[in-house]
Amino acid sequence: MKKEKVVVGMSGGVDSSVAAWLLKEQGYEVIGVTMQIWQEESEQIQEEQGCCGLSAVEDARRVAAMLDIPYYVMNFKSEFKKNVIDYFVTEYLQGRTPNPCIACNRYVKWESLLQRSMKIGADYIATGHYARIRKLPNGRFALQKSATDAKDQTYALYNLTQDQLSHTLMPVGDYTKEEIRGMAEKIGLRTANKPDSQEICFIPDQDYPGFIEQERQGDVPPPGNFVTGDGKILGRHKGITHYTIGQRKGLGIAMGYPVFVTEIRPETNEVVLGSNEEVFGTILYGGRLNFMSIPDLEREMEVTAKIRYNHKGASCRIRKVEQDKILCQFKEPVRAITPGQAVVFYEDDVVVGGGTIL
Repeated sequence: MKKEKVVVGMSGGVDSSVAAWLLKEQGYEVIGVTMQIWQEESEQIQEEQGCCGLSAVEDARRVAAMLDIPYYVMNFKSEFKKNVIDYFVTEYLQGRTPNPCIACNRYVKWESLLQRSMKIGADYIATGHYARIRKLPNGRFALQKSATDAKDQTYALYNLTQDQLSHTLMPVGDYTKEEIRGMAEKIGLRTANKPDSQEICFIPDQDYPGFIEQERQGDVPPPGNFVTGDGKILGRHKGITHYTIGQRKGLGIAMGYPVFVTEIRPETNEVVLGSNEEVFGTILYGGRLNFMSIPDLEREMEVTAKIRYNHKGASCRIRKVEQDKILCQFKEPVRAITPGQAVVFYEDDVVVGGGTIL
């Protein structure tokens, strides 16, 4: 019987390294691939913690050699520029706070890699994400939270399509991080104790406004006014790309009490400040919807919603108000509902779907 072929996206980290080993142990024909996404040779991200830089390629290549599997570097520069970097910049310019990892997962790590993998005869692609894929009784594929809540990555994967899920394997989702590191040590993988990648890989210094200014060659929103919700001027801000909802640090304004960013108004170039209480809300609207465990939202549902990666989740009711627009009403106020971030809905530990906060 012919072995099923799987292309493993290898980031050079411990999770994808062990994913490749697990799949080989399970009897698959495994091929390792690292996605080259840096834009120029001089911009290679050589940070030890980068998931897509030069050190990642070297680590992945050595792991593949040790596992005795074929290994390739595939160029995804143009896909990454269009779907991740350009999107990231555009969202910030429009006063929103994007999530580039979600865009990268959907359009680069899955859509582009899956297409190329199918062309070379692969049956599946696989990654080292902490998530599980279930085929539900209704025939649909959905993500299920991983064995470890502490590392669960389903939030960042809510946007995957049915076709992508049906051709994906996520072998590390059944284990804790400690178990994965333990396996890596046991089989002698050089990545066993490598630190996890942090923050946004293409901005290693985490200077988002500086990166945006560089991408736009200085064509960025100018300084403007800090205002109260009713328009009273409080001071001057550095430009809307410097701020996100809920932010307190770096405002450079003294009010005698703690103030936070409560709204960004790109049309008037204003940043609204308010008290901590004003950062909380009970309603959000979501668009650019993707449903997973159900074909569509045909009735009001009670779910748990996560509004950012490290949010524990909160009970809410959701209903469709337009074809691509959802209303989410929380039982209790939640902090910093941020336009541009993802809202992801769960029923127990299964992803119902999600969208972008409007």
